[in-house]
Amino acid sequence: MSNIATLQNHPTPNPPPPSSDPAIYQAHHDAFAAEGQPTTTAGWLERAQKVAEIYAPDAGARSKEQKIPRAEIALLKSSGLLKVLGDVKYGGGGQNWETGYKVIREVAAGDGSIGMLLGYHLLWSTTARIVGTPEQQERVEKLIIENNHFVGGAVNPRDNDSRVTRAPSGDGLVFTGFKNFNTGGVISDLTVLEGVYEDTEGHIFAIVPTNQPGIIFSHNWNNIGLRLTESGSVKIDQVPIAWEDALGWSAETKAPIPEVLQVPFASLLLPSIQLVFANFYIGIAHGALRTARHYTRTQTRPWPFTHDPKQSATDEHYVLARYGRFLASLRAADTLADRAGKEITDAFHEHGSKRDITARQRGEVAEWVASVKVTATHTALEVTAGVFEVTGARSTAEKYGFDRFWRDVRTHTLHDPVAYKESELGRFFLLDEVPTPTWYT
Repeated sequence: MSNIATLQNHPTPNPPPPSSDPAIYQAHHDAFAAEGQPTTTAGWLERAQKVAEIYAPDAGARSKEQKIPRAEIALLKSSGLLKVLGDVKYGGGGQNWETGYKVIREVAAGDGSIGMLLGYHLLWSTTARIVGTPEQQERVEKLIIENNHFVGGAVNPRDNDSRVTRAPSGDGLVFTGFKNFNTGGVISDLTVLEGVYEDTEGHIFAIVPTNQPGIIFSHNWNNIGLRLTESGSVKIDQVPIAWEDALGWSAETKAPIPEVLQVPFASLLLPSIQLVFANFYIGIAHGALRTARHYTRTQTRPWPFTHDPKQSATDEHYVLARYGRFLASLRAADTLADRAGKEITDAFHEHGSKRDITARQRGEVAEWVASVKVTATHTALEVTAGVFEVTGARSTAEKYGFDRFWRDVRTHTLHDPVAYKESELGRFFLLDEVPTPTWYT
């Protein structure tokens, strides 16, 4: 089927829903401006915690209203968190991925949708470091950090009808296609596009301004969880770029630059984003446990029909044991995620300049990430569903919004089947095979 026929079969865009008002956080914007940008790792983690605490009280209500999160993204901007990984010479935080992943985890504890948006932004805003030339890296990062831009992405490898063709004028390229999912695009300043270049199997990434006629959002994201991530579909209709903006491609030869796009280094993009996923799963589970703790301390009643009735739910053996199990599981997930974050950071630090990581080294990093993905998926699902056992029947009232944690985790843990990660880890352990890089490994 041709692109034209395919595009005609896609739904007509809905009108955009209402947006949240950035002014609701004005006091926080002013406070962050007065404090200035953090300069230490501890400072950045403290800033992330503050932002999470601002989001948390109203997260349930925001999930129900499902307004475009302009206010929440504005808070990420004024807090500086969008810049945490940015180069200090452009005004960035100069932190590494170890810190970035912890920041994502903390923000997700306050609001899973915003934690996810931050995670995707940090990945897309640093993509040129992995698949771009040195000149592209500098130019793209300068643009993003100096302007405090938020970056979304219309990148979904399972939708293969996005194509890149030569511009009719012969000067530049044109993206055309459709993506069933794009994350944060509606609220973004810049959008990452990806497509297959005509008559080749080569993929081209480019970062373009979002506000242009050729990027048409369907406004059809209405899933059970992560309802503020604006992850609906998008039509890409003749979006132009200059050859100089095709990341990792030569404007002179019109071909990929081998030393830039060589695998395995360029494929580190994939475990990097998989670890983004795992960290916001863990963060959401922490948010569920913290919220449940407050409820249990203040509202859960003890069970009277037992041989040893207690005066308080916090004295109940099964309540204490359940919280203990959840805490132990999340501490284990945190520790594993931190170790994998260090593996990612070390890989970029040791091999970023020469791009000389071996397939074996890359594969071992990927398997640390796969280990976190498996653990985070099962732990987050268990905790977010299990908190009802320690809060009680009254906690299922809609006004408390405890269901949002499970809905958020369940929605994204279906992104790619975790069973394949488990199988991949089994092959690594039993057969000493590292995975072949794919769009999901």
